[in-house]
Amino acid sequence: MKVSASILSADFANLASELNLLEKYHADAVHIDVMDGVFVQNLTIGCDVISAMRKYSNLTFDTHLMIANPQPYIEKFANAGSDIITIHQEALGIKTKDVLLKIKSLGKKCGISIKPSTNIAEIEDLLHIVDLILIMTVEPGLGGQKFLENQIEKIVNARQMIDKSGYNIQLSVDGGINDITGKICADIGVNMLVSGSYIFKDLGKNIKILQNL
Repeated sequence: MKVSASILSADFANLASELNLLEKYHADAVHIDVMDGVFVQNLTIGCDVISAMRKYSNLTFDTHLMIANPQPYIEKFANAGSDIITIHQEALGIKTKDVLLKIKSLGKKCGISIKPSTNIAEIEDLLHIVDLILIMTVEPGLGGQKFLENQIEKIVNARQMIDKSGYNIQLSVDGGINDITGKICADIGVNMLVSGSYIFKDLGKNIKILQNL
């Protein structure tokens, strides 16, 4: 199991130290939620902060764009140091494929994310492009929410869809992840867990717990 630590739960006054701790405790990636106040209600960090963070960490930067119009900014997020750039199906619709191909053309891995209300079938025609599928198990926009159990069936369906396709795609889950919900996800085929508030309660202990599920 890979663990992507959500940086929104870190101490933003000491980001360099927090990144060093994530490396020390062997997190697999840093999950960076970018929110624009339009696609979701919250407003968070942008390219400049990611670029500053990059100077202090060699970890994989797993950038999740929860923004309404990502197309003009893809190159900026790539240049800032993102290794994986994940966009939302709901934000782009028929333009999603073009944006994913743009990410790949910049030498980055690309991901597609869907909200709890979105059917997994909507992204089936993108499997030949994506490196990662991110299932949201909370409504995106705020940290610390409770895992939505009604998303378990969707995760199972996503795992079956990936296996049937034969493509090497990471199945990631984000929202309300702790030792209990992480175990549920691990048992149904998830291979990357995004966690913030749970991990940062005790970095050394909780990263290891999730990685060993």
